[in-house]
Amino acid sequence: MNPVHALLLADLAADLPVAVRSQRLVETLRLHFRCGAVALLRLDGEGELLRPVAVDGLTSDALGRRFAIKEHPRLAAILQRREVTCFHHDSGLPDPYDGLVIERAGEPLHVHDCMGVALDLEGQRWGVLTLDALTVGTFDEAMQLELAQLQPLVEAAVRVSRLELALRAAAQQSAGVLAAGGAASREEGEIVGQSEAIAHLLHELQVVADSELPVLLLGETGVGKELFAHRLHRLSRRARGPMVHVNCAALPESLAESELFGHVRGAFSGAVGDRPGRFEAAEGGTLFLDEVGELPLAIQAKLLRTLQNGEIQRLGADQPRKVDVRVIAATNRSLRDQVRDGAFRADLYHRLSVYPIPIPPLRERGSDVLLLAGRFLELNRARLGLRSLRLSAAAEEALRSYPWPGNVRELEHVISRAALKAVSRGAARTDIVTLAPELLDLDPSVLPPAPPGAAPLAPAAVAGSLRRQVEACQRQAIHEALAAHQGHWAAAARALGLDASNLHKLARRLGLKAAGRPAATIATPPTAAAS
Repeated sequence: MNPVHALLLADLAADLPVAVRSQRLVETLRLHFRCGAVALLRLDGEGELLRPVAVDGLTSDALGRRFAIKEHPRLAAILQRREVTCFHHDSGLPDPYDGLVIERAGEPLHVHDCMGVALDLEGQRWGVLTLDALTVGTFDEAMQLELAQLQPLVEAAVRVSRLELALRAAAQQSAGVLAAGGAASREEGEIVGQSEAIAHLLHELQVVADSELPVLLLGETGVGKELFAHRLHRLSRRARGPMVHVNCAALPESLAESELFGHVRGAFSGAVGDRPGRFEAAEGGTLFLDEVGELPLAIQAKLLRTLQNGEIQRLGADQPRKVDVRVIAATNRSLRDQVRDGAFRADLYHRLSVYPIPIPPLRERGSDVLLLAGRFLELNRARLGLRSLRLSAAAEEALRSYPWPGNVRELEHVISRAALKAVSRGAARTDIVTLAPELLDLDPSVLPPAPPGAAPLAPAAVAGSLRRQVEACQRQAIHEALAAHQGHWAAAARALGLDASNLHKLARRLGLKAAGRPAATIATPPTAAAS
């Protein structure tokens, strides 16, 4: 039996976590085909996007990217055929991984050979497997034939992973953990992250979603509270009902009562007819009260009554109405402090905070910042019509070191602004555009101050603590070792004088590898983009 067939079959029979199974698949294929990178991508976004499930040999942000099929003709071509599709060095179609393959030199390298194959599950197109090489002629006819022979095994691995996820979801549902209808098995949408903090948060949301308890989402501005509120709704038994969003900070005090509870004709000047409020619009579903700490005290009393009795009373009406609505609230303020200062009712606070869920700020999410950066880089690449958009190694370190007071929203704006600056300064749309630290324009006022008498540090060099500086040096050493040994971890470990397993553990702690993936080659050498 062919050795690669034996390895893939052994993994099919092994009891492996889904993420580990997918990672071992791409690593085995990359080693067997001796190529620069392998990626397993699944159709997402109603068939309009390809989302990386596992990658080997690509920069560490690649898992955060979403590849719009209409923007990438090579991926579109692979999806359209059942047979292996090969693109040689003289192909006129741009490669989606240009500048993203882990490099051996100081400049980003173009992909010279590419082949891929579409993957089907139960007669439906599931996604694609792509292989890329930096050397011309890597994928000859023999290689293409071998990939075609391996296609059923790759599809079998994907099918096993899908069945394992379905079985786990069914077991949790029978235990009462998930919402009726298996809503929790759905995808996480735009939630991008692999950090322990995000994994814990997603688990907590999953546990509380099926209850009817009010939930209070706590977090700084820009952490994505609305995104997590929508996830709670999707996982709940109310998923088929409406999800109504109310920005309490934008409600004028004079109209807040009418907006939330509705009014009857003649209730006030200009009320020419009956009008239902947001509570009635959310009947059978979820009402999301964003920035609930901004509600006027008078409205807080009426909200408390609704939460206690399930009743609302339209402005100007004589009789209350029953409503069946679950309330999710969010705030970036300390409601405890507002209660102490008399700006928020204590009884409403206790009613809303039956289950408070803190959302971690970006600075506590480790290398999630690079995955999110990859997401925003790909969006801006498509928006600006660029061939490739990536970060320099120094820019990657700057993103890691920055404390992100504006969280994910600030990161999105930083990437968008840097991409625009690069174009305005003459970057050609056919180039691999690399963003340097100075283009990021990070706010120096929130960076840790330099020691007295020391020369000012560039944002990429600021570490903030001795521990961070040591970690930055460790990342640099691992990057260089991997680059020198073409991404092979065992050889890099020998060069660094470490046991291979200890190197894997260190890389995971430094955020260079996803937790639970024993041999993931997703690190980025110092000259590579972190895009």
